[in-house]
Amino acid sequence: MPRSTTHRVYPIILLAAALLACLLIASPASAQGAPPPGPPPAPGGPIELGGQVHMWPHHLDQMRGAGMTWIKLQVTWTETYSSTVGAKVNAFNRQGFKVLLSITGDPYPDDIDYGAYVAYLGRVAGYRPDAIEVWNEMNLATEWPAGRISPSGYVRYMLAPAYRAIKSTSPDTLVISGALASTGVHDGERVWNDQAYAQGMARAGAARYADCIGFHYNAGATSPRAVSGHPADPGAAHYSWYFGPTVAVYRTAFPDMPLCLTEIGYLSPEGGPRLPSDWSWAAGTSLDDQAVWLSDAVRYARDMGGIPLIIVWNVDFITWTDRGDPQGGFAIIRSDGSCPACGPLAAVVQGG
Repeated sequence: MPRSTTHRVYPIILLAAALLACLLIASPASAQGAPPPGPPPAPGGPIELGGQVHMWPHHLDQMRGAGMTWIKLQVTWTETYSSTVGAKVNAFNRQGFKVLLSITGDPYPDDIDYGAYVAYLGRVAGYRPDAIEVWNEMNLATEWPAGRISPSGYVRYMLAPAYRAIKSTSPDTLVISGALASTGVHDGERVWNDQAYAQGMARAGAARYADCIGFHYNAGATSPRAVSGHPADPGAAHYSWYFGPTVAVYRTAFPDMPLCLTEIGYLSPEGGPRLPSDWSWAAGTSLDDQAVWLSDAVRYARDMGGIPLIIVWNVDFITWTDRGDPQGGFAIIRSDGSCPACGPLAAVVQGG
């Protein structure tokens, strides 16, 4: 799914194995059947809402008006530590926001220095961020070395030592496992199906090294309560087009863990450039749809329970990159400065 800043890959979901060589397209992968049904929903519970911002937010009042109390930043890890991360954490905390740092690496890595990465997280934890998400979409070769994608490897070499490093420095910082890209393709080399990867993480003991299991949902073009009718998948062949079935994948793998939805977004081209062809499934999504579906997804998650944190992708991105990446189409702050989704989101947060 998406990554922020200039290296964002969006949303890296695959339509078919024939397209696997390119890997970077904008729809869930080929059908492999719906996931097994998850356990019954837990009783409803409170949800904290936030949004992912572009570099530095300029819409804090609108975020507050939407009921948001969290800011998500995606940080590209480098071996050279920068104190600017800490400055941002401190600045947003002073503004009354909690901060989630999603810390990942450069795209298409040939290798990952696990020790240096873990040490970096330990230093960042010293700034007392409210949450750290350990990597991003590690089931794709865009984010993890090709041929070495492995849920057990992720848990053993990254998540477990990162958890220890973060907690030893900042015990109150929430540790969230890296969210996976939703896809039905699995070749064991360049991509793992997220259902299989999540189950592999569970077998490897990920629940012992996380406070919350991260997941993404960014390919919706129907109501979050729908299980069929997606423009790209009218036969309801794959869960990753639909919100409820996607939640079921992670609740089945981690029945006793809270789930943190670290990215949810609905793409609307209304008022913006024409969508690239790979994103044509969202052509019929209006701004009204975006507002209603986002708020209803938060309401649905609240009713299900067990999802304490939801981060909207995104608040204020404006670019449509030369890769045809329509980031601005997901933004709830539109080009004219309006926020159709803010009011409906606030109503849900306030108990509506």
